[in-house]
Amino acid sequence: MSQENTKRVHFIAIGGSAMHNLALALHQQGFHVTGSDDEINEPSRSRLAKAGLLPEQIGWFPEKINKDLSAVILGMHARIDNPELLKAQELGLPIYSYPEYLYKQSENKQRVVIAGSHGKTSITSMILHVLKFHQREFDYMVGAQLEGFDTMVKLSDAPVIVIEGDEYFASPLDRTPKFLHYKHHIGLISGIAWDHINVYPTFEEYVKQFEAFADASPKGSILLYSDNDDLAEYICEKERDDVTSIEYPAHKHEIIDGTTYLTSEFGRVPLQIFGKHNMRNISGAKLVCSKLGITDEMFYQAIRTFKGAANRLEVLNKNYSTIIFKDFAHAPSKVKATTNAVKKQYERKDLVAVLELHTFSSLTKEFLVQYKDCFKSADVPVVYFNPETIKHKKLQEINNKDVTEAFACDNLHVFTSSADLENYLKNIDWNGKNLLLMSSGNFGGIDLKALAKELVED
Repeated sequence: MSQENTKRVHFIAIGGSAMHNLALALHQQGFHVTGSDDEINEPSRSRLAKAGLLPEQIGWFPEKINKDLSAVILGMHARIDNPELLKAQELGLPIYSYPEYLYKQSENKQRVVIAGSHGKTSITSMILHVLKFHQREFDYMVGAQLEGFDTMVKLSDAPVIVIEGDEYFASPLDRTPKFLHYKHHIGLISGIAWDHINVYPTFEEYVKQFEAFADASPKGSILLYSDNDDLAEYICEKERDDVTSIEYPAHKHEIIDGTTYLTSEFGRVPLQIFGKHNMRNISGAKLVCSKLGITDEMFYQAIRTFKGAANRLEVLNKNYSTIIFKDFAHAPSKVKATTNAVKKQYERKDLVAVLELHTFSSLTKEFLVQYKDCFKSADVPVVYFNPETIKHKKLQEINNKDVTEAFACDNLHVFTSSADLENYLKNIDWNGKNLLLMSSGNFGGIDLKALAKELVED
């Protein structure tokens, strides 16, 4: 095979968030990249188009698959009977899942993998921000768009790669958790709270994936874990031959006039982020950075300029009396931590917290009870779900009573119409109140930026 052919890669389901970023990264490295998908939404569509990688037609085209390809990368959106996949199998081409190919491109690097049910995107983002601030050479894969980074994936000749490790399975052909493919030298588990019920129907089965992650630590490796998670501690502290386990606490901090400061030997360090969960995330990121040659002083110098990853307590609008936040929180542990964080940061303001139930887990009737007490910090708790989404996911119907009982919240407001939810929010007097919008979806198509602009006048 010629040198040119070793760089010909085809993506089946190129429109995915992770997939299109990897396609862009390989394109920037000089690879000849092609791809297909039966649905490509924004921002993937515009970003692929700008790079000249947007498929001319939507759909699957087996004729795109030929023996000149060095690799076919299979996305989660594809099915096992995908015609392009069948053609690749027929030709005997190398077929990789996303994480398998990422590992293939980083076999000779030091690999840092950040795992956990919550906090992994934020911890990864903090590490990347600090390394970039100090002009270190590194590659990465992170699950959110970051300020100052063109893509969510970078591959180069850098000696180290920092990867956000997901416990979801790798591809339609491979039910191995993604994070097991990366073969970490430094591994971190931020915490364990049951999620992905469609893949791991029992909590025990879910926990086993993190045990496998820890057990995969090679000799001479390091395992880091949060000190407030009993399961992470139990898993990481098990004796393993020549593996060092280190716990980290929430960083010492104080809140003064609505700003959070880290307390350190170098004095107070003002932050642009807040919340007890983020203080733990900072400690995890600081510990990883120390293993990569970043001193404490260098870390504090950089972290004060970190604004957070996209959709992580992102400010949509604010004025003198009100702030409107948007957050990706959807799993119970994330909802509780995020709600607590906003209320504690702004104790004198009422908090209206709105959660969209959108994921497979959150819309499963048996799983709903996991949300009990998640809204204890909210003055006005609100839940929205779309019955059509439940039908689309082929789940058992749930109703307002099911949600209210599961959340164990007497003053809970439940909506199944996005228009009704929008009208409800527009009729609130927002003086002295904050709004927290939490979802991995889009609240039934509500334009959140336009809504935030309407609710809060400058």
